Amino acid sequence: MDLFETITARCSVRAFLGEPLPAGGLDRILEAINRAPSAGDLQAYEVYLVQDAGLKEALVHAAYEQTFIEQAPAVLVFCANPARAKRYGERGASLYCVQDATIAAAYAQLAATALGLATVWVGAFDEAKAVAALRLPEGRRPLVILPVGKPAESPAPTPRRNLDELIHRL
Repeated sequence: MDLFETITARCSVRAFLGEPLPAGGLDRILEAINRAPSAGDLQAYEVYLVQDAGLKEALVHAAYEQTFIEQAPAVLVFCANPARAKRYGERGASLYCVQDATIAAAYAQLAATALGLATVWVGAFDEAKAVAALRLPEGRRPLVILPVGKPAESPAPTPRRNLDELIHRL
């Protein structure tokens, strides 16, 4: 699948088969995350790989009972790490680390799609509960919970905005 086919194929899946990920698949996703661009190449983010059933259940509770999270064999939690962006002062601590983590999450989504796997971006969660569930170090701010697995559904493509409405040519 080329990049443009991958972009077109990517969709949000909220039902996962309980099957393990294909051999080497998770490693390829993790490597894609590591290759994501970041401000000053500082990689001001951390990723927590959650495969433990109890921790996934705790994430379900933190995410307002979105039970599909625990169906996925792997859940990636992307966290901003402002301390890694301190070179850029307040802008690094409040913005660049957030951008870095979200770009890395998008790379993970595309890598998973290219491997025939599915993801869904979960941004609706209680941050304090997620921090407590994962026992995150001080200063880590969870931004995205990303379940990864084999899809148990094939959602229809969602409509997109017309480019003339979305893109402002100056």
